[in-house]
Amino acid sequence: MNSGPTLSIGATGPDVRRLQRLLVEIKSLSFGQIDGSFGANTESAVKDFQAGNGLTVDGIVGPQTWSKLPADPGTPTLSEGATGAAVSALQKGLKSYSTQNPAADPGPIDGVLGPRTAAAVRAYQSDRGVSVDGIVGDRTWWVPAGAAGATLASLSGLTTA
Repeated sequence: MNSGPTLSIGATGPDVRRLQRLLVEIKSLSFGQIDGSFGANTESAVKDFQAGNGLTVDGIVGPQTWSKLPADPGTPTLSEGATGAAVSALQKGLKSYSTQNPAADPGPIDGVLGPRTAAAVRAYQSDRGVSVDGIVGDRTWWVPAGAAGATLASLSGLTTA
């Protein structure tokens, strides 16, 4: 179950970014709209979500709305030198994607974001039309990866969406 502070038009910050990631995950918001600012597009996506889930349609994200949203998929910002389970998940997603672009193959899934994985990230970013900086942030995790609306987050196994 998800929870968070009450959010509405004008709110900013990491909780808004988390809300926006969840709305992208459920295909209610575009990946390019993850900006940490609760504006009209976020409000509209929240209202659509509320309407589809039998909630009061007010555009305010309170306890009832949070409770209906999926769990946070845990897509952290990663850059060269990062290690751990999130990097292994990233490498798994890149490996799946590399069937479409062999340059996105990160090599062995070892949980280390070294030079080969960083190069794979840049190849993926270039392919998907996001800023090519080698940093795996919200837009890299959530840009559509091609068929059936898959994303790097879903290919990585961090989410089922």
